[in-house]
Amino acid sequence: MDRNPDAKASQQITELLRAWSHGDPEAFDKLAPIVYTELHRRACRHMARERPDHTLQPTALVHEAYMRLADFQRLHWKNRVHFYAISSQVMRHVLVDFARVRARQRRGGRQRISLDECLNIGVQHDASLIALDDALNALASSDLRKSRVVEMKFFGGLSTREIAEALHVSPETVLRDWKFAKLWLLRELRTKDAV
Repeated sequence: MDRNPDAKASQQITELLRAWSHGDPEAFDKLAPIVYTELHRRACRHMARERPDHTLQPTALVHEAYMRLADFQRLHWKNRVHFYAISSQVMRHVLVDFARVRARQRRGGRQRISLDECLNIGVQHDASLIALDDALNALASSDLRKSRVVEMKFFGGLSTREIAEALHVSPETVLRDWKFAKLWLLRELRTKDAV
């Protein structure tokens, strides 16, 4: 009897990640088309939470994230979930970096935007994303796991089960961490707005 197709795909991704980590340059080329669809789906899910007039294209986000992931060859990739967890961090950094560049440009500074003109994020969204990133960094200084849960869920679109696997905790722990982190971040962001 044949194994589950999802399990086969997961195993294939894991094998390619390990080969890539061990210096096989062809492994990354083989990995790209397999993970691209899933990264794009996750980016679409993330962008669906944005305001209706937002014009950030998930494809541009995935391409920039994928370019940055190419620099992670020597990372010891554990499995598919580890790859998507790291991808969450990378997508967070892409979005926040872009928001910070746009904020500097509005203040008169000139700097090349890595996503060129594909992204058209509004002023309010830039400020909110930067505030969220600052709040997540503050949360990480007191509870790294809760910060990672938010990052993987919000920026990477990982499921509760995937986050639990990546962090080596139970799904119930992920749900508790998510609930706590949302409340903590809400309080933190409200405090910043009041200042």
